[in-house]
Amino acid sequence: MLKSKTFVKKTRSGGVLKIVREHYLRDDIWCGSEVCVECGDGAPVLLRDPRIESDLCTYPHYLLPDTNVVLHQIDILEDPLIRNVIILQTVLQEVRHRSAPVYKRIKDAIHDKEKHFYTFTNEHHRETFIEREQGESANDRNDRAIRVAAKWYTDHLSKAPNVGELKVVLLTNDRANKEKAEQSGLLAYRCEEYIKSLIGNPELVDRLALASDDQNDITGSKLLFPEHLPLSRIQVGIKSGTFLQGTFRASRDNYLEATVFIHGDGEDSTEVLLQGLQNLNRAVHQDLVAIELFPKERWVAPSSVVLQDDRPNDEDAEEEDAEKKLESTVSDTSVLKPTGRVVGIIKRNWRPFCGMLNQSQIKEATRHLFTPADRRIPRIRIETRQASTLVGQRIIVAIDGWPRNSRYPNGHFVRNLGGAGDKDTETEVLLLEHDVPHQPFSQAVLSFLPKMPWGITEEDLKVRTDLRHLCVCSVDPPGCTDIDDALHCRDLENGNLEVGVHIADVSHFIRPGNALDQEAANRGTTVYLCGKRIDMVPELLSSNLCSLRSNVERLAFSCIWEMNHNAEILNTRFCKSIINSKASLTYAEAQMRIDDAGMNDDITTSLRGLNKLAKILKAQRIEKGALTLSSPEVRFHMDSETHDPIDLQTKELKETNSMVEEFMLLANISVAQKIYDEFSESESGRKSRLDLARSSLGLGQYFAQIFCPVFHAVSLSLSLPLSQCLCSLSLTRAVSLSLSCAVFSSLSCCLSLPYPVSFSLTLSFPHLLCLSLTRAVSLSLLCCLSLSLTLSLPPLPCLFLSHPVFSSLALSFSHSRCLSLSLLHCLFLSLTLSLPPLPCLFLSHPIGFVHKHFWWFWSYFISLSLYHYSFQGPTLTVEDQHTFHIFDKVKVTISLDASNIQHQKIRMALVEPVIPGVSVALPEPGPEAKKPKLDR
Repeated sequence: MLKSKTFVKKTRSGGVLKIVREHYLRDDIWCGSEVCVECGDGAPVLLRDPRIESDLCTYPHYLLPDTNVVLHQIDILEDPLIRNVIILQTVLQEVRHRSAPVYKRIKDAIHDKEKHFYTFTNEHHRETFIEREQGESANDRNDRAIRVAAKWYTDHLSKAPNVGELKVVLLTNDRANKEKAEQSGLLAYRCEEYIKSLIGNPELVDRLALASDDQNDITGSKLLFPEHLPLSRIQVGIKSGTFLQGTFRASRDNYLEATVFIHGDGEDSTEVLLQGLQNLNRAVHQDLVAIELFPKERWVAPSSVVLQDDRPNDEDAEEEDAEKKLESTVSDTSVLKPTGRVVGIIKRNWRPFCGMLNQSQIKEATRHLFTPADRRIPRIRIETRQASTLVGQRIIVAIDGWPRNSRYPNGHFVRNLGGAGDKDTETEVLLLEHDVPHQPFSQAVLSFLPKMPWGITEEDLKVRTDLRHLCVCSVDPPGCTDIDDALHCRDLENGNLEVGVHIADVSHFIRPGNALDQEAANRGTTVYLCGKRIDMVPELLSSNLCSLRSNVERLAFSCIWEMNHNAEILNTRFCKSIINSKASLTYAEAQMRIDDAGMNDDITTSLRGLNKLAKILKAQRIEKGALTLSSPEVRFHMDSETHDPIDLQTKELKETNSMVEEFMLLANISVAQKIYDEFSESESGRKSRLDLARSSLGLGQYFAQIFCPVFHAVSLSLSLPLSQCLCSLSLTRAVSLSLSCAVFSSLSCCLSLPYPVSFSLTLSFPHLLCLSLTRAVSLSLLCCLSLSLTLSLPPLPCLFLSHPVFSSLALSFSHSRCLSLSLLHCLFLSLTLSLPPLPCLFLSHPIGFVHKHFWWFWSYFISLSLYHYSFQGPTLTVEDQHTFHIFDKVKVTISLDASNIQHQKIRMALVEPVIPGVSVALPEPGPEAKKPKLDR
């Protein structure tokens, strides 16, 4: 059956356009139930006897939720107890338009065969499709369509033989919709009413999202915040310039302060300061907000006070004292920043938050405060009856809303992760908080993997260069299974050398746009943890087919140079290749071969040639002004039985580490040059803040601005000798800043000579760890070589760091640092460490210390009760008894402060020099414990 709707509309040019919309209706759409014999469904989804023990529904029943239930109670629907649910097409379409994350979650539940969720296309069924009536809103029409579909299911299933007491229950939180459904003879219940009736599952009640009426019930009557403006007024205000739009960024150190990053064109982006609860106005970190800028006479300076909202349960206490403290601690009123207030929320960025429960001091209370692990997120009020069980556990909570009369947002319990301090639990928290995708690969992704057994085909031999005869080998860390690069070096008949870098050809197995490609782009990189890793692509690719293991044939992308013995490149060629690695070596094994004069096999000869050329290449880079930007890499030793960290050491770098780095860099440069030559007006490059600063300030002045006043009296000219420690800190800071860079088109800006590599061009070569970022490079190089006749490469767009891939990489980097901190906390949990004299440096108040293992953690400070800081020197005078100068030798102890289990800290205590009231006695060594077994 075909229904059509015809209407006309006026175009911009003044013409009239006739539009005809056709809607096909069918009468053979299955109901999806095992009970029904009329539909003849060959693969029914809904079970014949769907029993859930309930005081309200004592009979077998199917659940049919409306749109609001799916949107707000998705945590309930995902529970394994909730099965045999009918999801209407009307509901699914509306959820898709209103919330993409919820739509993905309900689709995952539908695809889970254990859940028995069935999608009924009621909009195309002849008996359930309805047209919108005159004067009827779209929402009312959809509610009516849901009721019609529920009525059809009730009547349809009643005709089935042996149906018994099977019924269809409509779940809705809309009071009017429920009343109309009951008038039509339908079974309809509120979601909360139904969940509370379930027998033996009280934990589900805690997962109920609060409705707006319930939120008003549990909050006070006093209005604490201004009302948010409607979106229509916000849009008009932004267009007229009255309001500004930006991203809300809460402060970690002061819960009464935040900044809003105003999105502008180019360098027009600015930050606006917000201070006080009224001006923050219920915004949560990363929300997209509209703000009103104050006149200049109301601008204030950022506060230097540290304020943490850690009161036990004084939920709605006045904030006047804290705000007065905030105002009174402004140290320099001349340093003012644009200041404003939040007038409305454009888009919420709420997500499930990890943290811990603060149990109410009121006996048998059900309302408690939840403290998120991220200090930038406000505490959340939840209602739970299992508070005594959840105390000391890491849990997940979701925000339901934030009324004007509530000091904190309201939310609900989602699930329990495990005990606080447990290594697996803390790792899970870090992964969730940093949004690192770590769920198993879906069947849709796995379906695009190649069939096994896999091998080289005749077609591969026709289009690829056969390099299986070359003595190729790989050099990687011990235990590496995802070997993505290999090298070779051999003598040519003309007396020159042939050197090759071979990268695993991942693009052969992952085609653009499929589910595997999209999942890899979402993950962005492989995340390495202690004892395991989270792969970017399935293990079949990462550790097998795309791993250049020894003595197996693999597909690769090769960059091959002809060089003389002075490491000068005479010729460069690129090709898709087939290789057979002759050895998979560790850095230590490769170094041993190079150093052993008795070994002269082909692999060792190749390694010696590569090492010799790498030394020349590195010397040439350093001579041209390259900086050494590597920082110490720390390795944790784990107990073989408990898998807890028991020791850590700095990894020793060998010549072979540098050898691999030099040739990977050379491959990047060669590929960049090739692509730039071919696509000089469309290729993407990067300009870091370091390059921008160097052009106007000079590198030394730039460092001085970064580290002022720490390096106030220290010359940072590269021509002057610097302390090795100071150089390391300076350059590491420069690397950190260069990560936040602008990606630009080469058409709009000339590529300048970067300090780190001292070459004019660098570009990422295709490799396994960062597939999405390098696909454009791979495709560009293929076009340059004319290797893919069917490939059409559009003009490459300008990329920006807001791309999800850059976010994944940044989050993965942040996660790895947090994981290291977590392992250090475990290491110091039962250990107080006494360190020998260390050089110290300090910022404007605390003292920081530099140690070969710990120098890269800037959070280890000693809090001093009375000190005087002087910019001249700089110096720090403590208790008027001792003056510290930069890089003075001190002796400290390190221990774990676990007084706040939610936010544990590593503390340092001064031992020498002795300052009465500040220094502590050296702890006496306890009995020597049995040495644990090391798991290396």
